[in-house]
Amino acid sequence: MTKRSALKRQTREASREFGVLDSSQFIQDAKVRRLPNHAGWSPYPSNDERDQAYLKTLKPKSDGQAELMTMIDHHNLVLALGPAGTGKTYLAVAKAVEALEAGKVGRIVLSRPAVEAGESIGFLPGDMEDKLAPYLRPLYDALSDRLSMKRVKALMAEGLIEIAPIGYMRGRTLNNAFIVVDEAQNCTYTQLKMLLTRLGWHSTMVVTGDPQQSDLLPGISGLADIAERLSAVPDIGVVKLAERDIVRHPLVASMIGVL
Repeated sequence: MTKRSALKRQTREASREFGVLDSSQFIQDAKVRRLPNHAGWSPYPSNDERDQAYLKTLKPKSDGQAELMTMIDHHNLVLALGPAGTGKTYLAVAKAVEALEAGKVGRIVLSRPAVEAGESIGFLPGDMEDKLAPYLRPLYDALSDRLSMKRVKALMAEGLIEIAPIGYMRGRTLNNAFIVVDEAQNCTYTQLKMLLTRLGWHSTMVVTGDPQQSDLLPGISGLADIAERLSAVPDIGVVKLAERDIVRHPLVASMIGVL
């Protein structure tokens, strides 16, 4: 009892002190140590040193992004063309999450062509979602930035977020949905025509891509031709982002200008 009383007394005395405590103040066989009380990083928003924070409010970082967000708000079909790093995919997915959370649509449909970027990755095991997972990773990243991965998995299990391969879209009518077609520069003219005509009632479709970075053979991509034809339709929004809208590392804009 004397040993235990001495340990408790030393622990109470240590709790009144500030700063780093000398471990010699405790007896050798003590199994509980008081951690030093250092002023470190705080998770509260008032801490100015925090580098990143989860923001529910979506704000444009360039004039081009502001135009894209306005087009999505006022048009049911929007084509977003521009170089890498301009936020096309992120803004489209963020707007889809915003519409789903607000109850404006009943589900989110994500579609992306399964085209390798210059190298074959071979046969992928698993079901359809497992096979498409590597190609849809950018969409998942954007979703997880607006929602937690636990929430994303729950919404997918409920069917509120659907992964729709381009090859399985023919014959469907997508009503009350927010459709995001990413990497559309890897779609042919026929594929894009089929995708665009899937648009149903109370739905919004955003098609994103960079005509300058197609992984198809030259002349096969139909994105540029489709965008030029649809730019004459008044109820369809066509946004062309530029190098000044790139929000990635500044070297990305420099490389895009010379490559």
